[in-house]
Amino acid sequence: MSADDAVVRPHVPAPVSPGPLATILSGERARLATAEDTHALGVELGAMLRPGDLVLLTGDLAAGKTTLTQGIGAGLQVRGPITSPTFVLARVHPSLGSGPALVHVDAYRLGGLAELDDLDLDAELDEVVTVVEWGHGMAEVLAENRLEIVLSRAEPTDEATGGGPASGDGVVSGDVGDSGDVGDSEAMSDLEGAQARWVSAVGHGPRWSGAERAR
Repeated sequence: MSADDAVVRPHVPAPVSPGPLATILSGERARLATAEDTHALGVELGAMLRPGDLVLLTGDLAAGKTTLTQGIGAGLQVRGPITSPTFVLARVHPSLGSGPALVHVDAYRLGGLAELDDLDLDAELDEVVTVVEWGHGMAEVLAENRLEIVLSRAEPTDEATGGGPASGDGVVSGDVGDSGDVGDSEAMSDLEGAQARWVSAVGHGPRWSGAERAR
């Protein structure tokens, strides 16, 4: 066969692996190599969230829950800074544009459903995006439609989830105004160490069915 007779095959690009958000929304676990990857996942998620969405974050201490929330805030384009609300249990971050505000809650110190109810989160739940750290086992009552995200500092062998310990320290809430943050600083830095994190997600309700979440 001469060179002129050679069959020219079209170039077929290699398949592109789905990103972490698409991976976890499909029910698979994704690896986040750096804090920047965790933040980027939050940005992508925040850009698709809409008023009424409830996101519950669970994981080890310093697994990246606040870093992920910071990314969500960036994706939503809300006023910051976003820090761990361990002592100010609920913070409202107003939108910098026309989008919904972000309500950032830390259920780590809540003594039970009664203290969660005292935060009165359901009063404006349909108008804001609500992110609850340590929300598993408690904040599910807020909405049928919710996205539960689990972060781990080591590759988990089981889908283990759990809430933080209850200490009953009382209920405090606040807004983030033009001057920035309110309340005490973080009790510990998020995403300590350089090790990779693992993330998975479970969607509940019609909002997180495949067709609905794509809208």
